Amino acid sequence: MSDTNIENQLRIANTELNRRIARLEEKLMEKEKAGVVLQDSEKRYRRLFESAKDGILILDADSGRVVDVNPFLLKLLGYSFDALYGQHIWELGVFKDITASKDAFKTLQDNEYIRYEDLPLETIDGQPIAVEFVSNVYLVDHSKVIQCNIRDITARKRADAERKLLMAAIEQAGESIVMTDPQGIIQFVNPAFKRTTGYTREEVIGQNSRILKSDKQDELFYRNLWETISGGRTWAGRIVNKRKDGTLYTEDASISPVRDASGRIVNFVAVKRNITEDLRLAAQFQQAQKMEAVGLLAGGVAHDYNNMLSVILGYAEMALCNVDPAQPLYSDLEEILNAAKRSADITRQLLTFARKQTISPVVLNLNRTVESMLSMLRRLIGEDIDLAWLPGAGLYPIKMDPVQVDQILANLCVNARDAISDVGKVTIETENAVIDETYCADHAGFVSGAYVLLAVSDDGCGMNKEILDRIFEPFFTTKGVGQGTGLGLSTVYGIVKQNNGFINVYSEPGKGTTFRIYLRRYADQAIDTQRERVVEIPLSRGETVLLVEDEPSLRTLAKIMLEKLGYRVLDAGTPGEAIGLAEGHASEIQLLITDVVMPEMNGRDLAKRFQSLNPGMKILFMSGYTSSVIAHRGVLDEGVNFIQKPFSMKDLAVKVREALREK
Repeated sequence: MSDTNIENQLRIANTELNRRIARLEEKLMEKEKAGVVLQDSEKRYRRLFESAKDGILILDADSGRVVDVNPFLLKLLGYSFDALYGQHIWELGVFKDITASKDAFKTLQDNEYIRYEDLPLETIDGQPIAVEFVSNVYLVDHSKVIQCNIRDITARKRADAERKLLMAAIEQAGESIVMTDPQGIIQFVNPAFKRTTGYTREEVIGQNSRILKSDKQDELFYRNLWETISGGRTWAGRIVNKRKDGTLYTEDASISPVRDASGRIVNFVAVKRNITEDLRLAAQFQQAQKMEAVGLLAGGVAHDYNNMLSVILGYAEMALCNVDPAQPLYSDLEEILNAAKRSADITRQLLTFARKQTISPVVLNLNRTVESMLSMLRRLIGEDIDLAWLPGAGLYPIKMDPVQVDQILANLCVNARDAISDVGKVTIETENAVIDETYCADHAGFVSGAYVLLAVSDDGCGMNKEILDRIFEPFFTTKGVGQGTGLGLSTVYGIVKQNNGFINVYSEPGKGTTFRIYLRRYADQAIDTQRERVVEIPLSRGETVLLVEDEPSLRTLAKIMLEKLGYRVLDAGTPGEAIGLAEGHASEIQLLITDVVMPEMNGRDLAKRFQSLNPGMKILFMSGYTSSVIAHRGVLDEGVNFIQKPFSMKDLAVKVREALREK
């Protein structure tokens, strides 16, 4: 082989060697570069692993042991790395509630996972936490690992629980809660809204809140409301709105703007309380208070008025005795006497309304008492009006003055007669009734218990609400001048209240009226009591009477009357004067006649003082109304003698003899 050939072969071999060396160097460089890339990738993964805000737990898929844990999970659970590293996950106490078995973790394949939406865990110090747990299988360097992602959902669960609690409160609240968009379109209502308005949630969602508008407020009212809430302020006030059925209701409302994170108003929320029933009960209570106040005023006026009437009646009566009936003056005096008697009747009605008249209650059967009045009532209402009597069976006994039953029936029947323009019907009914706590809750002033109901109904003209609100006021009347005093129904009211009863009135224009009176059941057995007839009493038998009255004109009149009846009279204007007279004439005085309310000492205490001086002395109290010192709620104490002012000489004669003949 020539040298030339040898050189060519060497050159070719050298070129191939250089090419192979270059290729080898290139491969080395590529491998070095790949190592750097892998190293960078591992660094990036480690940074993500270390800084993740979820817990990450790496398990060896073959053994199930922990090979890595990120700092977030260590901090969340309170464990150190060494406490978890190399442990089987199913043996770690912190994961005791994982229901997947050891085999489940070992047999996980690619694209398979174990997931818990809400896994309860505990920290190393026993604090409960809730996590979302997901485990996936990965292939790393030809080896399978299980990565467990653990997200703390404790705060989210707490927020969800609070949201559910808030929604439960909203759904069960007694107040209506309404949420609208900024244009007033309803987006949410709670169940209380339906109870109040009658609209279902489906019926109002998407509707404008004007659906409730009642037109009881003017446009200025709504403009001010809208300007307030759209300006970012809360509006609070009272609104009359309209239900689905067209009826009106009143509610106290508070409407507030709801803002998003940027401060923009995105909703309005209204909390509204239906106060219709509260207003009705308040009106009932105010009416009762008004009637109490008027009663106090009426009682006080009647007391003073009775004193003056006593003087007029007494002197007119005595003047008649001294005037020849043929003289014109006699008829004039009779007119004075009759006018005074009519005035006395008015004051008695005022005292009845004020519950300060003296009564003599007895136990009675209301049916029998009403039946004894029927013939008189038929004459009272006239032939054109049919009187129907519907007595209830087995009626409870009641205890009250029979005269008061007569007054109630007479006043209500006259009222019914006047309400009927032509022919008509008046119905009187009785029955037993029980008033329960539920009824009392809806009717201010009522007390639960057993009652006897007395109802008087007519088919007359009826009354509107404005009249109904005032019918029991003294002197209020819808009748023409001279056709009534306006005291009939106030008398009925006073009698019912004095007997611890209740009265309800139901009436509508053109539909008649019903008065329903509830009288307390008497616990003991009913007793029929006949009313005593007044028997004429003879004149004085020479007795000495001590008269105590602080009103000079009435004292003078009473003294003249007593002396005309034949009594020896000692009189005093004050309790002090009376005590002085009694000390000098104690053995001579058979009867003390004393006013109830006086300066220095009341009549009850004065009587006790006198009876200590003379135990056999009789007592007769007199007053324009019954004071609490001699009566409780207007009911006369057992055995107490009392005469109501104003009184005639005949009344006085009867009462004095009754007092003196007591044993």
